[in-house]
Amino acid sequence: MTRILVTAFEPFGGETVNPSQTAVAVLRGLALPGIELRTLSLPTCFGQSLALIERTLDDWPADAVLAVGLAGGRSGLSVERVAINLDDARIPDNAGQQPIDQPVVAGAPAAYFSALPVKAMVAAIRDAGIDAAVSHSAGTFVCNHVFFGLSHMAATRRAGLRCGFIHIPWAPEQAEHHGGPSLDAAGVARGLAAALMAIETGAPEPTVSEGALS
Repeated sequence: MTRILVTAFEPFGGETVNPSQTAVAVLRGLALPGIELRTLSLPTCFGQSLALIERTLDDWPADAVLAVGLAGGRSGLSVERVAINLDDARIPDNAGQQPIDQPVVAGAPAAYFSALPVKAMVAAIRDAGIDAAVSHSAGTFVCNHVFFGLSHMAATRRAGLRCGFIHIPWAPEQAEHHGGPSLDAAGVARGLAAALMAIETGAPEPTVSEGALS
């Protein structure tokens, strides 16, 4: 069995819901052969989010961590390829912190690539009928903070841990207010399940371009 921790975030930025929490709750009810799943809701706070993940991994050493967060305006599931060592918050987090031009981890590398098979995950999500793409920027807010922090944990003190990040669109009720594309919790959960199965099976990376011109 592959032990996978899937994390979501609490609402932030004045929102009353975070669709990552809703979708991950649905994910818990889906069949995931070969996977022992544990889920965790994170505070949308610099520092606190990573500390909670680390405590959880101390108690339950996972083989992989897939963090899930909201990126309103994106049309499908975005499998993130790169985590950068930068906190630069356009809005305060839920603890009122708003770091500007600060490293996630002082002295750490400038960036890490995802340790998960990002292209295979995108292909599996698409095969499940859900829009998906490789993304080359996880932003500079708490999502990237968690992605980079996890990657640094794996590189420095949790050998063998594989970790990555997926951004998801607005929930339909949020899109009605903000405008833009949306995806309901059932669809997101189906896409996440496909991504998890690609991780569990060790699906090879397809030799196809998922690059961007800008």
